[in-house]
Amino acid sequence: MSKPDAPQGGWQLAGDAAELYERHVARHILGPWAPLLVDAARLVPGERVLDVACGTGVVARAAAGRVGPAGHVVGIDLNAGMIRVARSLPPPEGAPTEWLERSALDLGLAPASFDAVLCQQGLQFFPDKARAMREMHRVLRRGGRLALSVWTGIGPYNSAVGAALARVLDADTADRFLASRRAPSEDEMRRLAREAGFAAVDLRISLLEIRLPRVDRFVLEHLAATPVAAALAAAEPAARQRLGASVAEQLQRFAQGEGIAYPEETYVLTAEVE
Repeated sequence: MSKPDAPQGGWQLAGDAAELYERHVARHILGPWAPLLVDAARLVPGERVLDVACGTGVVARAAAGRVGPAGHVVGIDLNAGMIRVARSLPPPEGAPTEWLERSALDLGLAPASFDAVLCQQGLQFFPDKARAMREMHRVLRRGGRLALSVWTGIGPYNSAVGAALARVLDADTADRFLASRRAPSEDEMRRLAREAGFAAVDLRISLLEIRLPRVDRFVLEHLAATPVAAALAAAEPAARQRLGASVAEQLQRFAQGEGIAYPEETYVLTAEVE
């Protein structure tokens, strides 16, 4: 992750946003977390893996390398643009990988057909989280594992971007941008997993240092890969410049060279099928 499972989820991308998502969001913001989620799933060579809400495929590609040529990886996402970009990229090294345009609420896959299910920063977008969790449980074999992540909060970078959007554009645009950070609580995640039938439910907080290039430029490229891209494009050039400058100013304490390096946290939930 991260992407919605229905239009009302508020994270549908239009135009070339999926390409920009791969270039900026997947590479800099989500990519660093992919090996961590794969580690949490304890993947071994030869396993079948499903990546739910795969976006442009950063987690699925990491999984393909772990399970190797004898394994198999399937990435699903409701957003057609994400799947189109995933298919356009060079095939990952390791396992054969399929990309399917599917809903997390109706995977359309056979029961007990996977050894592991991964979901990075997708759960917060699903309009029926309980149903999505039941679907993930349904497609796992006995002894299969789930590894799922959601943000613990807004975080320094997104807080700065939200504040700048509210100040330079409007509060509604800021609210739509921050939707991806409104994730279930720790208690809700545990409950969802247990009610879906999972056992050995464990929830931990993981911390990484995220590095971004020159932030006054990066933030504009990032926003062009989100559902607020149209609002950004409609803004005057001077407003876009102010927005970038505002974010850079707020994050000066994280400056490192021309870019920034800041701490980010995520919940990582793991569980098993008995």
